[in-house]
Order: sequence, then C-alpha cells, then structure tokens
Amino acid sequence: MAVRKRLGLDVRRFGVMLSSDLCHRALASFGGDLAPTAAVQKERLWQEFFSDPSQWWDHRLEKVNARHPDFKHKSTHESLWVEDQWNPPWVEAEIAAMAPGTVQLNIFSWNKRLARCVKAGQYEKTIELFQQLQQEGVSPDKFTFVPVLNACANLRALQQGRRVHEQIIQSGCQSDVFLGSSLANMYVKCGRLEDAWRVFNKMSSHDMVSWNVMIVGHVKSGKAQKALELFQQMQQEGVKPGPVTFAGILNACASVGALEEGRHVHKEIIENGCESDGFVGNSLIDMYVKCGSMEDAWRVFNRMPLRDVVSWTSMLLGHVKSGQGQKALELHQRMQLEGVQPDSVTFVGVLNACASLMALEKGRLAHEQIIQSGCESDIFVGSSLVDMYVKCGSMEEAWRVFKKMPSRDVVSWNVMIMGHVKCGQGHKALELFQQMQLEGVQPGPVTFVGVLNACASVLGLEEGRHAHEQIIQSGCESDIFVGSSLVDMYAKCGSMEEARRVFYRMPSHDVVSWTTMLLGHVKCGQGLEALELFQQMQLEGVQPGPVTFVGVLNACASLVALEEGRQMHKLIIQSGFESNIFVGNSLLDMYVKCGSMEDAWRVFEKMPSRDVVSWNVMILGHVKCGQGQKALELSRQMQLEGVQPDPVTFVGVLNACASTAALNEGRRTHKQIVQSGYDSNVFVGNSLVDMYAKCGSMEEAWRVFKKMPSHDVVSWNVMILGHVKCGQGQKALELFQEMQLEGLPPSPVTFVGFLNACASVLALEEGRHAHEQIIQSGCESDIFVQSSLIDMYAKCGSMEEAWSVFKKMPSCHAVAWTAMLNGYAIHGHGQEAIAHFEQMCEEGVELDNIALVCLLSACSHAGLVDEGLCYFNSMGSVYSISPTVEHYACMVDLLGRAGYLQEAEGFISMLPSQASPSLWRSLLGACRIHGDVDMGECIAKRLLELDPRNAAGYVLLSNVYTAAGKGDLSATVQQQRKWA
Repeated sequence: MAVRKRLGLDVRRFGVMLSSDLCHRALASFGGDLAPTAAVQKERLWQEFFSDPSQWWDHRLEKVNARHPDFKHKSTHESLWVEDQWNPPWVEAEIAAMAPGTVQLNIFSWNKRLARCVKAGQYEKTIELFQQLQQEGVSPDKFTFVPVLNACANLRALQQGRRVHEQIIQSGCQSDVFLGSSLANMYVKCGRLEDAWRVFNKMSSHDMVSWNVMIVGHVKSGKAQKALELFQQMQQEGVKPGPVTFAGILNACASVGALEEGRHVHKEIIENGCESDGFVGNSLIDMYVKCGSMEDAWRVFNRMPLRDVVSWTSMLLGHVKSGQGQKALELHQRMQLEGVQPDSVTFVGVLNACASLMALEKGRLAHEQIIQSGCESDIFVGSSLVDMYVKCGSMEEAWRVFKKMPSRDVVSWNVMIMGHVKCGQGHKALELFQQMQLEGVQPGPVTFVGVLNACASVLGLEEGRHAHEQIIQSGCESDIFVGSSLVDMYAKCGSMEEARRVFYRMPSHDVVSWTTMLLGHVKCGQGLEALELFQQMQLEGVQPGPVTFVGVLNACASLVALEEGRQMHKLIIQSGFESNIFVGNSLLDMYVKCGSMEDAWRVFEKMPSRDVVSWNVMILGHVKCGQGQKALELSRQMQLEGVQPDPVTFVGVLNACASTAALNEGRRTHKQIVQSGYDSNVFVGNSLVDMYAKCGSMEEAWRVFKKMPSHDVVSWNVMILGHVKCGQGQKALELFQEMQLEGLPPSPVTFVGFLNACASVLALEEGRHAHEQIIQSGCESDIFVQSSLIDMYAKCGSMEEAWSVFKKMPSCHAVAWTAMLNGYAIHGHGQEAIAHFEQMCEEGVELDNIALVCLLSACSHAGLVDEGLCYFNSMGSVYSISPTVEHYACMVDLLGRAGYLQEAEGFISMLPSQASPSLWRSLLGACRIHGDVDMGECIAKRLLELDPRNAAGYVLLSNVYTAAGKGDLSATVQQQRKWA
C-alpha cells in the first residue's frame, strides 16, 4: 500500500495487468520512475489490441469484481481494462468506435452467460444469446446446450428445442447422460412423451436424474400407472432413488389413489433415510391426504423434524377435502401459533373451509389477515374470497372483492356467475357473462355450465340457444358436463326436441346426462318416455344413481303407475340406495300419489332417519286421502320426535283442520305458526285464510287476510270461495271487484268462485259480464270455468245461454254434462234431464254419484216417479254406482212429493246405516202436504228422538196439524217447543 501511495496510483486500476516477472521488476525498481514504463507498456498493448482484435477475448460481460479484465490475449494472456483512469483519450475513442462482435467471447464465457440467464428466468434472452453465439462462429459444447434446453422447456418452445436436438446430434453429444436428461426433460415439459422416450432409450446409460425426468413426466401427463412401473424398472437396474424420485412417485400414488403402493414407497423412503427430507415429507403428507388416509398423514406430519408452510397447508387442505372444515380452521390457528406464516395457498384452503361451514365471520377475519399479508392481489386468493362470500350468502361483499381484484380470470368470473345463479338471480348472471366477454375473458366449460343454469332458471330459451352457438364455436360441446347442462336447459325451457338432439350428439353419456334427460321428460309431463329412457340407460350398462331413482319414482307418481313403482323399489333395494333420504322421500311420495298408503307406511317405518320432508309427504298424503285426523296425529308425533315443522308442514296441517272442520286445532296451529315466524309466508297465509273460511269463521279469515304483507291471486281466490261457501255471495262479488282494482288478473279458479257467487245470488248480469272477461283472458277453454258458466246460467234461469256454452265446448267433460243436468233438475225439466242423461251414456261420459243425484232430483221435481224408481234400481247393475244417502234422500223426496208416503218410509228403512234427521224432516214435510197426520206424528216422534233440540221437527209437526185443521194440537206442539 505504501508503494501505491508513493507512486500515486492504484495497482488494481493499473492499465496493464503485468505478468509476475514484470511485477517483480517493477517492485525492484521501487525508487525509479515506474509510471512512465507502465504507461509505455500499456500503450503498446493497446496498439496490439487495435491492430488485431481477433487475438483477444471479450470479457466485459464476465466481470465479477474490479480485478477482472475486460480483454484477454488468447496466446500471451495479457489483460487490459477498458475503464481505467490511465487510458488516454484516443483509446476510449477507438473502443467506442469498435463494431460489436469485433472481439469474441470464449465458449466458457458464453456458457456462463447462458447459465446466468436461465437462473434469472430470462429464457427468451437465453435463446437469443445462443443464436448470437452461433452467428459469431463459436462452436457450442454440451454445457452450452443444457441451459438452452432448459430455456426451451420452460418456454414450451418445442420447435426451437427440436432444432437444438439436431445440433446436439451433429455435435455427437447425444449419448451424454447429462445432456440426454436435459433433452428428455425438454420434451416432457413440451408434452412430447414419445420424443422423450426416444431420447431416453438412446442414452448410453441412465442416472437417477434421467429416471426422475421420465417418472415426473408420466405423472404430469396423467400416466401415473406407467410412472409406478418406471420406478420398479429403475430399481431393477440398480439406480438408487433420491428425494426427487420419491416425491415424483408419491405424486403418482396420490393421483390414482394408490394407498397401498404409497405405503410401500414410504417404507423405502425410511430405508433410504429420506424421510427427514422436507420435500419428501410434504409429498408423503400430500399422498396420504389425497388417498383419504388422514391418520397416516398425521403420523408423518407429527414425525417431521421441521414443518414448513407447505406441510401445514397440505394438512389443512386435506381436512377441507374430507369435509372437516372446522378442523382445518383449528390447524390454521395452530400453524400461526408455531410461527409459520400462511401463504396464498394456505389462505385458499382457509377460505374454502369457511365456505363449506358458511362461517362468514371467520371468513371476514381471514380476509383481514390476507390484506395484512399482502396476498389480496393474488388471483387465486381473490377468487377464493369471492367464492367464500358467495357461498356464505353475502353477494355484496363478494362484489366488493371482485371489483378490487387487479385482474380477473375466468375462475373469478365463474364464481360470480354461479353465485348469482344460486341466489336465483339468473338475469344478473347472464349480464355478467356478457360483461366478462367484453373484458376479453374467454368462457370455459364451467362458465357455460353456469350460464346454461341461469338460462334454465329464468326459462331463457333464446339466451340458451345463443349460448349453445358459442359453445359449439369454442369446441366445448363435447364436454360431458356442458352437454348435460345443455340438455337440462332445453328440458327446463320446455324444448325436449332440442334436448334430445343435444343428448344423442354427445360422444358419451354418463349417469348425470342420462338422469338430466330423464328428469326433463318428467318435468314436461312425459312420464312414460322417462321410464323408457331408464330402461335404455340400463341396457347401455349405466348404473343409476340416487337422483336417477328420484326421477324415475316421480315419473311413476305422475303416471299413477303403482306396479312400475314397486319394481323400482326392488331395484333401489338391490342398488343399496333405500337408506338415502332423498330416495326414501321419493318412494313415500310415489306410494302416496299412487294411493297406496300401506306401502308408504312400510317405507316410512323402515327409514333410518326421517327429515321434515318425509313427515310432510305422509301428512299431505293422509289429507289427500280424506284422513285429516290421522294427518293431525302425525304432525304431533313429528314434533315429539324433535322434527321442527316448516311452511309445507303447516300448510298440510291447516288443510287437515279445514277438511275436518277442526277450528280449535286450526287456532292452535295458527299460534305455532306465529311463534315460528312463518305467518308472513304467503302459502301459509293462504292456507290459514282457507282453513278459517272452511271452518265457517270468516271473521278470523279476514283478520289473517288483512295482516298478510302481500296478496297473490290465491289469497283472493280463497277469500272469494270462502264467502261463497258461507252463503255470502254478494260479498264475494265485491271482493272480485276489489281484487281487480289492485291490478291482479283473475285466474280460472277466481272465475269459478265468482261464477258460483253469481249463481248463489242469481246475479245474471254480473255473470254475463264475467263471461266477457273470461273470453278476453283466454280462460274460456278451461273445463272448470266452462262448467261453472253452465251452472251459473242454469241457476240464474237462462238455460238457453247454458246450452250455448255447452255446445261450444270441444269435448264435454263429465263436470259440464252434470252441470247441464243439474240445470234441468233445478227448473223441473224432467224429460229434458232424462234425454240429456241418456245422451251422456251414449257418448261414453263417465258417470259419477253427482250425475245420478241430479237425475233423480230432476225426476222428483217433475213428478216422474216410475222413471226415478227405474234409474235408482239400475244404479248398481247398469251404472256400477252404489247408492249413497244423497240418492236415498232424492227417492224419499220423489215419493213424498207424489204422495207415496209409505214407500218413502220404506226407502228410509232400507238405508244400511241410521237415517239422518234431514231424511225424516223431508218425509214429515210430505206428510204436511198430503195431510197424513198419523204418519206425521210417528215421524215427528222419531225425529225428536234423533234431534230433540232442533226446532225444525216441532215446526213441521205443527204445520201438519194446522194443514189438517187441528189448531189445538198445533198450539200444543208450539208450547212443547218452548219447553224443549
């Protein structure tokens, strides 16, 4: 250092890096003028450099520190620095004027530059340098080819890699193991396993690296079984596996769920002493997790000397996958307590756990941590955040995250689209789909599935067709999930023809596509086609799943096909799905709808668990069968077993109360509904109004009606029909007008109720006006509306208009025929009624009890005794209808009116059960008409015995005495009535 100070220069920055001999001479002449000598020597070297630069190597890009030279002579190894305070200006000018490439790099320097570029991830720069090297005439060696092949592999530049391969062959380096491994790796990463195999087979020998490349390559290509075979072959050839080998083969086991093979590999790992390797340990955990053995994963995890974020995350994701979201969140807390900071993958797992548990608050806490860690901008974390908020039902927060994402990929858009579909916002999902494409994001199969579900939910057939066109253009039509969604969309939109076209164009059908098609037929009311499709599915060897059986059972229920349903039940037992709650509920529903409550009870009692749906089906089944009391008992038993009723339960219970006129039970149910918070439910509200109306308590029905937050057409219908039933026809007419003022269009049921009200108060003009509205609304073709029109005109005395409506009906239903028959009966047109009845029989109209009641009533009003007796006696033998109390009542009235009092009394005695007071009152009225006091007294005694508190018996007997001129006896009866 003292020498440097005395000379006034720094040896490191000296213009010429002298040879050892020159250094010694310089130091020996310490007292002399060293600087001028060095300057002369330096100038001489520079002149030599500029006279023939080809004799010098360029080392400018190989600097490691200040001592490294810029130029080095190929023969003498003299060195020069470009940046040096001792260089004269002319040197700097000459260097600046030099053309690039005038001075060559040696191959060693080129290789170092290539290696540095690959290490820095500058793959395109690596390939450019390789091309430059060749342009400068430098011959590459095997150390040149390796980084270039790695660059091609990372860029997936197959064509460039093949050109390099050709050069390797020309250079004669192909047999080199190190180079062969790099070549095989390049082909593997470019997706060309066949080419990798050719390289591998031509290698003179195989080391562990080359085997690793082939094993990992097969795993990544989805050929895990081949990877396992390669691992065995590698060991047979005596090559000892290393950590990378074990990691690859564990990935192979994980991908095919080969737990036993994975355990065997684990033993080998222990024998080779690799278990403590963190990379291998994490691969072991991952393998056990993916094979479903969390116990083994825990054993590995607990034995690991050091657990990093990958180890914790693998365990966490394993618990999420196993449906143990709570355990995953506990692991996340424990991980942080041990000082391991979560990464983006960890947060994805935590958010998935929150989503599965619908743990919104915990999801929000995780969101705060994500912001603090700086992972919020990660696209996978962002998509998982959106997904978590969507699944937890917070679309508002999902939108906030979605809008803040720096970039949105197809996954994030898919989550938002599917979220809106799930929330019933199909139109919003379709808007998002359009916006996504405007932002340049191309939809994938999952996107199309979501869009098609949106179209199905809003019955958007045209939007679905447009999406179908895009699917064809994108090449996604062959995707089995997209195909199934297309079938589902067309089926739900009512276009089974298009659904069939898509179905039969699909390259293959799985159980989902078959089931989707089957459910489509069921929804469209094509139960028979659904059953045929199920048979075809079985012939093609596709095993039905639980949802398939649900669809088939629904088809049987819609067809009331009990025997087919029983056959399906046997198949369900064979398939092992009888314990499935959804299948069990569908079995119950099928048996109930097919009218076999015994079979339904057998299924119900065998069910290992029963949810609210199971109980609802049974309750509604008993209501439908007219067993309201049994339905009420079931509802009580259900709650004793700890199953809480839902709105459907309450609707069933209220219907049972209505059918049995159980007003007090209905009131208790009402209190329970209020406590459960379901009183605002429109279906429950409508059922409450209906129950009170049918139980005759219109005041309570009105209270419920007024408290309802909103009224639909059903609410108004129930009120209108309730007033009609209670004999308040005028009020029903007022309600009809009020409903229209609120802007609700009447339904066919509304018109039926209104026409019944018109009939009850003989409001012919209002009925005619309603008829005009019916024509305008398009409800004229409804069979029940037509029958109600006929009934209204008939009861209002306009048989001509009734007949006009009847004639216009394209195919007259039994209800319409009966309505006309009843009209003739009301107006005493006995012969017309008989002619009409005979025509009914000729045209094959199915007769029921009511038709015969109307016919016998017509005979009674017209005094057609012989005809009435003839039809009554023929009921069982000719019309296959057993007489009921109503038919006996008609005959008593017929005979009583005609004066055949003894015969009428004989009909009453013929009843299989005790006669009702109304029959005796009818006969007592006939005694008054015909002045038969003796019989009147006898009948009155019987009537008073049956119903002593009813004043009608006393009144009728008094009238009998008055008509016979026995006023004193009439007065006595009146006195008895007061004391009764």
